[in-house]
Amino acid sequence: MSDTRLVFSTGSSNTCTQCGKVLHKCKCPENPESVNGEEVVQISRQTKGRKGAGVTLIKGITGTEKELKELAKQLKSHCGVGGTTKSGIIEIQGDQRQIAKQYLASKGITARLAGG
Repeated sequence: MSDTRLVFSTGSSNTCTQCGKVLHKCKCPENPESVNGEEVVQISRQTKGRKGAGVTLIKGITGTEKELKELAKQLKSHCGVGGTTKSGIIEIQGDQRQIAKQYLASKGITARLAGG
């Protein structure tokens, strides 16, 4: 049945309020994820739901799925660890935030560390 509707949510919306697109695909000038028209990739670390094993998440990279998988392959090789891509997010095993940020900067991609 489709009689259910969302009554309350504590999660923030991941869509742009101006164009309605997902934030990492939004090109609006006031988008907080873009600086001077450039995309800003977010690099974070997550352990939740992974039995204590941390992974580095890289979000906000635009491009095709094939380009994303190729970049993930290069990052995994550069870091010397495994990983995968899931729904537009690159997951690299372990805490590889600094290495990933330096590698993306060498490729001309602006990245920032997110989270603590």
